Parts: sequence; structure tokens; C-alpha cells
Amino acid sequence: MYDYADFDEAFVRARVAQFSDQVERRLDGSLTEDEFRPLRLMNGLYLQLHAYMLRVAIPYGTINPRQMRQLAYIADTWDKGYGHFTTRQNIQFNWPKLPDVPAILSALADVGMHAIQTSGNCVRNVTADHFAGAAADEIEDPRPYAELLRQWSTDHPEFQFLPRKFKIAITGAPNDRAVTRAHDIGLRMVRNAAGEPGFEVLVGGGLGRTPLIGQVTRDFLPVADLLPYVEAVLSVYNTLGRRDNKYKARIKITLHETGKEELSRMIEERFAELRPLFGGNDQRLLDDIRAAFATPAFRNAPDGAYDDFYKADPAFRSWADTNLAPHRAPGYAIVTISLKAHGQTPGDASSDQMRLIADLAERFGHSEIRISHEQNVILPHVHKSDLPALHAALSQAALATANVGLISDIIACPGMDYCALATARSIPIATQIAERFQALDLEHEVGPLKIKISGCINACGHHHVGHIGILGLDRAGVENYQITLGGDGTETAAIGDKMGPGFAYDQVVPAIERLVRTYLEKRDGAGETFLMAVRRLGLEPFKEALYGESARDAA
Repeated sequence: MYDYADFDEAFVRARVAQFSDQVERRLDGSLTEDEFRPLRLMNGLYLQLHAYMLRVAIPYGTINPRQMRQLAYIADTWDKGYGHFTTRQNIQFNWPKLPDVPAILSALADVGMHAIQTSGNCVRNVTADHFAGAAADEIEDPRPYAELLRQWSTDHPEFQFLPRKFKIAITGAPNDRAVTRAHDIGLRMVRNAAGEPGFEVLVGGGLGRTPLIGQVTRDFLPVADLLPYVEAVLSVYNTLGRRDNKYKARIKITLHETGKEELSRMIEERFAELRPLFGGNDQRLLDDIRAAFATPAFRNAPDGAYDDFYKADPAFRSWADTNLAPHRAPGYAIVTISLKAHGQTPGDASSDQMRLIADLAERFGHSEIRISHEQNVILPHVHKSDLPALHAALSQAALATANVGLISDIIACPGMDYCALATARSIPIATQIAERFQALDLEHEVGPLKIKISGCINACGHHHVGHIGILGLDRAGVENYQITLGGDGTETAAIGDKMGPGFAYDQVVPAIERLVRTYLEKRDGAGETFLMAVRRLGLEPFKEALYGESARDAA
């Protein structure tokens, strides 16, 4: 993975010193809160419902064991012993005290981390496929390109005050595990007729108040043109994007109001101007970055006792069936460590769990760790012979829940338990759904099903692209939960359809159960997933389950 160069180190240290001075001036009253607010947001510090919250960048979800241990140290020293991993592959600390924030930022800088551009109307943390560099279906590791974008966009003088925040996602595989179609710019690696790798470019995706799927502006962009083309998109958006209404300021609205054809023409015109200015400097930098992402020295060894453990141990077999993914190297597997133990807050990890994951990455995983946008942790390179020992260690730390991709592997924002913007609770709904289906012993029978929950219209829980989406709203001071169906965040992306009137807090879990039981009753064999059934059957059978006479009686 990429390590800080001297320039990175100097830049981050200077920013820490600058913000330390700003914090001192806020504490002594020299700065008002209104004056301090844009300064703290530039450094990832929010004022939430109960306390400050610090959002730390984990670029493209890649982190090493030393950095993970430092996050655990920060959690123990200046927070409450845990951190929350988010849908942008970041980590949030929910309880830092303002006087301690400079020390936290300095501790992050010690291990090549920061909180720069995790807030504000700028290019936010670039996210990537959490299986990058390991997936069997991958055309090319997208992380060098993500790092190139990170370096280019950090403190870019033209793009620090965009009309609104700007999010980029990138995947190196045809199977989209980065939700690229729901981003301001989505980059999906493809091959042209000559077999050369390049990017399908999508512009104007986004969730929130006006959910839209991104539209293709380039079917094939050569990899050498990535930076000038992305800069062209941002340059056009920075000129056209609305600044009179923050709800209409995202590039998805710009595209809608301008039209895809005209916006594409303007992007191409700007691209033609910018392309010669790069002069190959970006490609030389990219070559240096690629060297930092060299493939680990994989072991050429037999699988050992893996097959025997798989046959003999039901708990190991269940975990292997759900939490392992195919690896590009023979004898290896990609391991997803679930942070969704039944009844626990999705995405939370204690300091002890972070330290254990760091230890296990060093022992079994070539010292590589990834954070997924689905709020889990990945060990991307584990030899199959090590899987039984890894599973045993995870089991002792409550990290071996066999539920990845299943109904309890829920994405949930912090909701009204933490967030000042939230209008409803998310975490309790998520934990109750997980516990209900664990008690019913239906989770594995149901199979793949993605539930996503947001506590407000900002959609940080990505509910629009959940197979079942849940949006918490405030209706005259009472929590009300709207359900959507048929969303999809993959290469076949779709925005879920609203099902009808919302449900009271205590009616949500029974409503979800009715949806799932309808699926089980009407599916065309065990091979038809929930999403496949919704697409085949349409919404009516599920609406009847939610709102029919018997459903109303049950509610």
C-alpha cells in the first residue's frame, strides 16, 4: 500500500499545526463557533447531537496493522474504546473532546493518516472495491488510480469550494462492489475491443433527497486520460453547479438541468483543453504509485486441513460459506470479518477487536486490511490452510458471525442516537431485525438479502439501493419509517420503489418479516434470491403483504 512521501508528511504536519492554533483560538474565545465551523469541517470535525465527532479518512479502504492499532489507541485514549466504520470506508470517533483533537490528529499523522477532506464541499475520500487487488474477477487493481485521484484532489486550489460535496468511487472489476453508479463520478474498469483496460465513466449518480443513478458519459476512457477527464468533469461542474440552493447543488441536478448530451459536450471540450497540460507527469506519478501496490509474495502450498475442517465443523462451514470470497491466487481466499454480530451496532469495532484484527492480518493476511463500504473489515489475502486458525481466533473475539450478505448484515447510519441531522433512529431498528431473524432461524434459508437503513433523507445508510430500504422520518414529532423495495447497488443498479405509507417504530420489524415470508412463499426455488423474486413478481405481492387486510390486522 502507499506510504507517505516527504511531501505528504510535511503537508499533514503543517495542517495539524494550523488546526491546533485554530482550536486554541476557539477555546480562548478568539474565534466564534460560526468562525470556527468551516475550519473544523475542513479537518473532519463535526459537532453532533451529544459531542464532537471526528471522521478519519481511510483512502479507498486500505489500512495496515500499524494504522489499525493506532486507531485502537486513539479510541482508548481520547474516546470511549471503539470506532464506527462508515459507508465511505472511513472511521468515526463519536466522543472526542475539542482540546484533544490536535493530539488525535498528531497521532494519526504518526502513522500516515489524517482527517483532511472528510467534510466540506470538496472531493471527499475516494472509495474503491474492498476486494481490490485480490478479487478473482478483477481486470486490474483500481487502488493506484484511487491514490492518484487522492493526491491530485487533496487541497486542489480550484476544487476546495465546490457547489456541494463530491464523491468518487472506483472498481477494477465488472462486478461492481463499490456502488459506482450512485456517485458523483463512478469509474468502472472495462476492456475495449483490443483488450486494453480503461474506464466506463458514470456521472451524476447520488442518493439523498433526489436519488439518481449515474449516466455514462464515456463508454471507454483510456487509463492514461483518467486525471484530465476527471478534472474536466469537476471543472464544468464547478462552473455550472448551483450555489443558490444546497438541495439542488449536486452534479446530479446539474446533469438533469443541463442534459446529458450538453454536459457531455462541455466535459469533452474542457477535457481537450486540459489533456495537453498534464504532459505525462500524471503517468510518471502513476508508475511510482503502482510500485507501492505490488502483489504480496503468495505462498505456493497445499490447502492443509481446510477441507477436513469444512466437512467436520458446522460452525466453520457456515462461516466459510458466507464470509469467504474467491481469490485470484490459487489456494487463497478473501475473508470478510463481520462487524454485524446479532444485536450489535453495525460497523462498530472495539479497540480490542481492532488490535486483534491487526494481529491476525500480520499473522495470516500479508499485513493487509480493507474497510468495506458495507461496514465490515476485509483480510484480502488469507491462505486456505490458515482459515481454521483464523476462524478460531475470530470466534473468541465475537468476530466470526457467519452472516455476510445475509439479512443481519445490515448497513445502518448512526441515526438519532448520534447524528444532529437524523430524524429517526437507525441502530435499534437494525439490531432488532437481526435479532428477530436469528430467533426465527430463517437467515440462511432466506439467503442473500441486503437491508439498508437511513435515519434521515440524507441517506448515509444507502437505503435507496437496498433490496429492502428503510428510511426514518419525522411525522409531526413521531418516528415514521418508509420502506422501499428492489434497490440495487451493483452493476445492475436501481433505486428502490416506495411501497406506500410508512410504519411506526414498533411496526417496522413485523413489516420486514411479512416481506421476507412473502418471498419465501413465492420464490421460484431456493436459487431465486430476494431481489430476483422482486424483479420477477413486481411489487404487488409485497404491497399486499404490507398493507393488505390481514397485514393491517397483524400490525
